[in-house]
Amino acid sequence: MQPTNQELNDSIKELNIYRDRLRSEIINISQKLRMSQAKIEASLKENNELKKIEKTIKAITSQINKKN
Repeated sequence: MQPTNQELNDSIKELNIYRDRLRSEIINISQKLRMSQAKIEASLKENNELKKIEKTIKAITSQINKKN
């Protein structure tokens, strides 16, 4: 059974919320450690969990576009 567009959109919404929360946590911890802004940005860019989330969001978005 294929997921509905609403289910896919809900998944994207939840992933966006999780991604934003994770980014905030990384930034807050990095700032407490007094890391430079460049190092914080590098940490965000290199974070495997954030990469997986972005990849999943793109895959779901692609699935929605194929259905339409």
